[in-house]
Amino acid sequence: MRLGVLDIGSNTVHLLVVDAHRGAHPTPMHDDKSMLRLAEHVGADGMLSKAGEKGLVAAVQRAVQQAEEQKCEELLTFVTSAIRDAENGPAVLRRVREQTGVELTVLSGEQEAELTFLAVRRWFGWSAGRLLVLDIGGGSLELAAGLDEEPDVALSLPLGAGRMTRRFLPAAHDGGRPDLEALAALDVYAKRLLAPAAKRLRSAGQPDVAVATSKTFRTLARLTGAAPYDAGLRVDRQLSLAGLEQLVGFVSRIESSALAELQGVSVDRAHQVPAGAVVAQAAMRAVDVPFVRVCPWALREGVILRRLDQIEGA
Repeated sequence: MRLGVLDIGSNTVHLLVVDAHRGAHPTPMHDDKSMLRLAEHVGADGMLSKAGEKGLVAAVQRAVQQAEEQKCEELLTFVTSAIRDAENGPAVLRRVREQTGVELTVLSGEQEAELTFLAVRRWFGWSAGRLLVLDIGGGSLELAAGLDEEPDVALSLPLGAGRMTRRFLPAAHDGGRPDLEALAALDVYAKRLLAPAAKRLRSAGQPDVAVATSKTFRTLARLTGAAPYDAGLRVDRQLSLAGLEQLVGFVSRIESSALAELQGVSVDRAHQVPAGAVVAQAAMRAVDVPFVRVCPWALREGVILRRLDQIEGA
């Protein structure tokens, strides 16, 4: 069957259309991504602005049109931390439904962690043993660990690359160089939030394989020498803690406008790389892993796989 999944994150709106059935590899048929930066439309009062809501409505309408053109039998939709954290999130979602006819599902941070874990488990298979999964999004960091398809521990922390950039490194957003004292403060903040989370993850047992997903980790891996995206999904990619520590020293000393010129760095996300690198470094240190394998599947694929399981089960 043909499924569409609409992922409305803190940074982007991403529509993925696949042909899939349970037990088969989902085959991508259409992929469309636009930069909405929804989280940046949430003000200091915690309210999503009218401009942000207007952009969200337009993005959903565009996705519905594309899903119809692609002859999707079902469109799965979800929103993450940007709407989840907004004070007026429920009201915004109600108005989106009224204007587009689409009911957007709000995923909790724990649900994000669980679905991402499912995708990683299916990608690496049972031979990977006990998994530890890290995922840095725009608004939050998800962590999960376990031996089965459902993780024993699933956690979400407000340590997303976009969120931390806005809080600690506003100059980077304008193309400037990160403030070294602010980077140090971010590192201390991340360590403090990660300490109890790492303790819970360790209680799930020593991982056999540590895995990272998300655009942030893929970018960091590419900057430390991993194969480019066009080399294919099945190329083994890794990010070592030693390489990441060197990268943090590098990206903390150059302007984000210069960083955007490097291969593997998205112009739209270059300013978030320093914060993402510091959070990734703090997370890998907290869970005591020397390297992570980079998985091309993440939350969107987890949503698709879970839905296929439900359909086949019914």
